[in-house]
Amino acid sequence: MSVTIRLTIGAVCVIVSACAVGPNYVPPKAPAGSDAPLVSYSPDAETQDETPDAWWRLYNDPALDALLKQAFAANEDLKAAEANLSAARAILEAARVAQYPATEIAAAGLYGRDPTTEEILLLTGQNLTKGWIFDALIDLSYEVDLFGRVRRSIEAARADAGAVAAARDAVKVTVAAETARAYADVCATGEEIAVAERNLSLVSREAKITEARNVAGANSEFDVVRAQALVAQVRATIPPLEGQRRAALFELTALIGRTPSAAPRDTLSCAAAPHLASLMPVGDGAQLLRRRPDVREAERTLAAATAQIGVATADLFPRIHLTGFYGAATLDRINLLGTNDAEVWGAGPTITWQFPNIAGPLASIHRAKSNATGALARFDSVILQALKETEQTLSIYRAELDHHQALLVFQGKTRRAFELARHQFSAGSVSNLDLLTAEQSLVTAEGQVAEADAAIVQDQIAVFKALGGGWGGG
Repeated sequence: MSVTIRLTIGAVCVIVSACAVGPNYVPPKAPAGSDAPLVSYSPDAETQDETPDAWWRLYNDPALDALLKQAFAANEDLKAAEANLSAARAILEAARVAQYPATEIAAAGLYGRDPTTEEILLLTGQNLTKGWIFDALIDLSYEVDLFGRVRRSIEAARADAGAVAAARDAVKVTVAAETARAYADVCATGEEIAVAERNLSLVSREAKITEARNVAGANSEFDVVRAQALVAQVRATIPPLEGQRRAALFELTALIGRTPSAAPRDTLSCAAAPHLASLMPVGDGAQLLRRRPDVREAERTLAAATAQIGVATADLFPRIHLTGFYGAATLDRINLLGTNDAEVWGAGPTITWQFPNIAGPLASIHRAKSNATGALARFDSVILQALKETEQTLSIYRAELDHHQALLVFQGKTRRAFELARHQFSAGSVSNLDLLTAEQSLVTAEGQVAEADAAIVQDQIAVFKALGGGWGGG
């Protein structure tokens, strides 16, 4: 008998531990070529080194580092994402509880006529009566997970928590990129303002010279008006830039969790766009897919959807609970609860089965499979989107570098042309119009180079965001 019992117990244990209906999850393969080197990689501008998670530190800017630290600590969107993650982890803990017996302690005192007691009285030939019914019981229930419903539920909850964690990380990537972007806007716009003010000083000085020459009879009023018009044109570019800088400041203020009255106005002293001290590290396609939180979120969502197929399939089969209770119950006399006469107990299995009408479980299985199919398609779509975004941002960044280099050549030539025109004008070999034209070209070149400086840092930040950097670098 003891051998039979042991074999039976062993067989049940094997079944309970090994049998779980529904598909076992296997991580999907990424589309072919996803792990290949990045097509838009340029050795003149990037390296294939792994992108550091705290990529903003490559700018060697303590002010930027401090702002990112504040943003990670105070950003409201990130706080909401952390709350969502905490809730998902609580759901996972609740799912895990189903692995263990559920216990409940209850005590009651009721006055009236209890149907069960009345049935006993009638069977024993006693008179029906009303009175107090006292009981104190410990109930225990345990689901025998023969078909893996509990285990699949835990798998699904664990995968859901992983997906929410990845969503939180994606928010962190965005917070890092947007904070750096806002700070770069403040600095780059400050640079553009500084350039505009230098240009204003230049054209104002030339206008005064033109006015003085007019007084001396060396040129016409037309020359004076043209010079003054250029001064007004350059001066008109400054107010919009100042407005853009203030707007960027308030964007930065919100990202670090402050109100406008507490804006970090010390950043307004920044008058140069952040600059990378070395080539940008971009890694390769395989590193990109490991780093992007949205790819991880899509994979965990697929895992949860796959586990839900098992949960739904388990509802086709009986659900078995082992239940039991122990305690005491008595009529009218509460002092008898602690005696042997009041002792009550019971134990045994409870089986529930939705059969033969299984249309509901079958519909749930169909829905779960459809969700898994959709999750797989979304996984592939997210990977393609990640690769597309990275290639696009790298292409735009490379083009902007070429554009910036061409503008530097343009700037150098216009500066030299202006210097030559000024000397030749003083010597009387070129006209006032020639000098003014050279001056306008120089002002244009200076402004375009400042704009390109701003565009380069914004493109760099876009690349770092597309590479998925920032979620673990707080």
